[in-house]
Order: sequence, then structure tokens, then C-alpha cells
Amino acid sequence: MILTVDLGTSVTKVVVWGDDGPVAVGRSALRCTYSAGNRVEQDPGTWWPSVVDACQEARAEMGARAGAILGAVGALGFAAARQTFVPVAADATPLGPALVWSDRRAATEAFALAQSFGEEGADVVRRRTGVVLDAGSVAAKFAWLEHNDPATLRAARWLLAPRDLVAWRLIGDVTTDQTLASATGLFEMSDGGLGPLLPGLADVVADLLPDAVPSDTVVGGLLGGPAEELGLAAGIPVVIGAGDRACEVLGAGSSEAWPMVSWGTTANVSVPVRHRLEPPRSVIVTRGALGGWLLEGGLSAAGSLVDWLARLGGVDAASLMGRARSSPPGARGVIALPWLGGARAPWWRDTARGAVVGLSFDHGIGDMARAVVESVAWDVKRCLESVTEARTGTGTGTSRPEGLVLGGGGASVALWPEILTAVTGLRAFRRRSGEAASAGAAILAAKATGVHLGQGAEVRTGTAAELRTGAGGGAGAADQAPHLDADLSLFLERVDPVDAEISPDATTVACYEKLRPAADAAAAAVIELGR
Repeated sequence: MILTVDLGTSVTKVVVWGDDGPVAVGRSALRCTYSAGNRVEQDPGTWWPSVVDACQEARAEMGARAGAILGAVGALGFAAARQTFVPVAADATPLGPALVWSDRRAATEAFALAQSFGEEGADVVRRRTGVVLDAGSVAAKFAWLEHNDPATLRAARWLLAPRDLVAWRLIGDVTTDQTLASATGLFEMSDGGLGPLLPGLADVVADLLPDAVPSDTVVGGLLGGPAEELGLAAGIPVVIGAGDRACEVLGAGSSEAWPMVSWGTTANVSVPVRHRLEPPRSVIVTRGALGGWLLEGGLSAAGSLVDWLARLGGVDAASLMGRARSSPPGARGVIALPWLGGARAPWWRDTARGAVVGLSFDHGIGDMARAVVESVAWDVKRCLESVTEARTGTGTGTSRPEGLVLGGGGASVALWPEILTAVTGLRAFRRRSGEAASAGAAILAAKATGVHLGQGAEVRTGTAAELRTGAGGGAGAADQAPHLDADLSLFLERVDPVDAEISPDATTVACYEKLRPAADAAAAAVIELGR
């Protein structure tokens, strides 16, 4: 058995993995606080209780078997949200609220940092670190703290992500992994691993950052106190794991030919590649969990946007998505732009804001809801096109992906895959558990500890085999999952097989092709309003 902890932005998930996949899943909601000045904060005091609560929910799901199942857990591994951090004292006390990845208070600091690198400073930083230096970047928010709350930085011993603070509690030591470190934009890209801190950009925090280890590293044994709280055996190995996107790529079985598209609090496009490329302007480049690199298009919002609209409409998110199904493709002329907190990939415009255009008295909330989901799909398509163009230009990629693999909770909501496949014109595969990040964390734990599950389970065929072997002239298994060796690929297929293929409806694809010019025109106009 392997237990994984996925510390997200809006929910902490605990999954217990057995021979045939998830034995139990527990969830605990996390809350962000939004305030003026584009601030998004979270109480770090809720992180550990959320892990305990999620474990309790999983234990309740297992019922009378819980003791025996949890007693058989042989490793614990993590998936983790990135670019959220909090200053922490030497005794592990958080020194204030955490700055969430979507917090964009640091526009002034981002501009000043970019200027310090010359006239094209932002491009210089992007090329050297792989990460866009904007108001939401970790470097800019570190600078904001230095300018606005220097006392907190002086009192801090560490600057830690949620996963890193929780792992400290589990093992009594402070560390992070290379995928989280590379996503901060503080380190130069290096083919040999994590490069040095970028001179001049992170000098103030150099002594506050924990050492970064490979994602498949056992960082310690589970201490007795937290083991008792979680219902696990003391001493089991704790594997540091990786960032959520790096884990999702592994758990979804993504490859260069099969990009991963995730829907959660936000949406993300991730393409694993073996060799580092100069970052296209629309996406960032980070380290992969088992080597190589990820080309990533992290969008501004997805599930959080649906939740926001549901609150405005006085309905729950599930009901809102049901109403969206009653609206036809194109939402009867309504076009949404999903940039409530600024436009991220593929635009990277801090000053952009969300909009809904084309409304009339005969439109309803279902039309707005469908337009919101379509707006995310349009930005996913733009990211995919940009990545394809960049890879084709270097001679390292194909002209078009063969299809998509799905991650995040939205993969199980029928409307999202339907719209995504129709807008992109690409079929998509979904795995049985719907927990790609947790599956990736299990893969890393299995590799690190040798706890290989599913050795007696049957490997499914059909669509799973097609994805593995690249049927229809695609790449072979080695190219389909460049970061997984044969044993780990088999591990994934045993514990979390592909169980659905979503193929786009040809009529709907044609409809969206006709709607593309209007969607692009609206996006360009609203982006310009934010200048």
C-alpha cells in the first residue's frame, strides 16, 4: 500500500493505493482569502489539519478494514501546489499568512526586477529561468516582502511551500524538491539538474530556501506523533514527491505526443520533453519529476471561475454546470474572458481583467456558464498551438499532438472534456481514478521505495493499449512515456488504467472552427483594455 497526499490550493486529497488502484479517497477543503490589491492569502495553520481530516475521511470510507489497510501502507508520497509560500520561523511557526500562487500584489516589484536586468529584462529572466517574471511570480513577491514587511523576513528561517511545511512535521527535517524549486523562477535552467540562483534576483532569500532534492527521494521516516494522528505506522519512508503538474504528467501517462490538460482550481497544459528548449513566450519551462522538462501553460482560472459564477448565481457548481449543458456550442453568442486575476498563459498580461461580452436580455446563467468553460478551452487551444509552433521550429516536435490525456477533478465532469475535445479537435483519454496528481505521487513513491503495487493485477487492453503503443502510426511505448521506465509504466496501467476515450463530435468541431475568429477578436480587444 502507498498513501499519497495531494496538497492543492482548494482541497487536500489523501489517496490510499492498493493492487487495483485507489482503496479509499479522503478530501478536506482549503479556503483562500481574497482582498484589495489583488491579494490572495491562505492560513498555513489549516494545512496540517486538512491532511489529518482527509486521512480521517479516507479511514471512514474503509470502515472496519481501515486499521489493517493503513497498517499495510509501506510509503507516503506527495503531490503539491507550487509557487505558494510562507515565511517560517526556526521552530516551524508560520510568520503570517501564506501568499498563494494566484496572488498578484507585486506588479511594481516585478517591473523593478525586470528593469534591473536591462531593457529586455523580463525576456532575459524568462530565457534563463524558464519562468515568467510578472506580478504573480515568487521572485516578485519575495521582493514585495522585502520592501513592505522586512521584519517578517528578518524573523524567518525558511520560506516554505505548503508541502514542505507539512513534510517538516512528518520527518522533522526541512527540504524541498527540484520541481517546486524550478517553478519559483529563482534558479537558472541547467541540463544537469537545478541550476544556481539567478544573480541579483534572489540574493535576499538565498539563505531562506531549503535544499532541493530529486522528486523520488526518501527524505526521512515518519515520526511517531504524526504517524499516530494519521493512523499510519511510524518509521515508514516519506518520499518528497513533486509539484502538482509534474505529478499529473506522470499519473496521466502524458508524453510529447499526448499533452496533459488539467482542470482544477485553474487549468494547465503540460508537455513533457526530454531536451530543454528556449521557453516560448506563451508558456514556462520547469523540471520534470523524473528528469527532462515540462512545457507548461498555466491558465488564470478554471474551477475557481465556475465557483465564482456559481456564488454570484446563488447555485452550487454542479448545478451550474448542468445549466451550461442546456446552452449550445458558442453559448448563443456569449463570449467570456477568464482573466479575473490577470491573464496568465498564453497572454501573460497582469493588467488584463475578465469580461463577458455579447449578453442580451434573453441570455441566462447557463449561457454564461457555458461561455466560461469555452473560454478556458480557447486558452488551452492557444497554448497547445504555441507549444507546437515552438517545438516544430526547433525540429524537436511534431506538427500536431495525437491527442490529450486528462488530469484534475474536471476530467470527470462530462461537459469539460466534451468542450475541450471539440474546441481542440483532439480526442482525449481519461484514467479510471480521476486522480492523476495522486497517481503520479504514487509512482514516485514506488520508484523511491520499491513498493511496487499491482503485480498480480490484469493489465487492461483496448483504449489503454492504444495509448501505450501509439496506435494509428503514433510513437511507441518508450516515446509515449519518456519519464517512465517499463516497470513504472506497467505499474500505472495496473493501478490506474485508461477507462474512457472522449472523441470530438465532428459537427461541433466545425461549429467551433467558425466561432474561433470571434473568440480571438474578443480576447484581443479585452487584452488591449488592460494596457
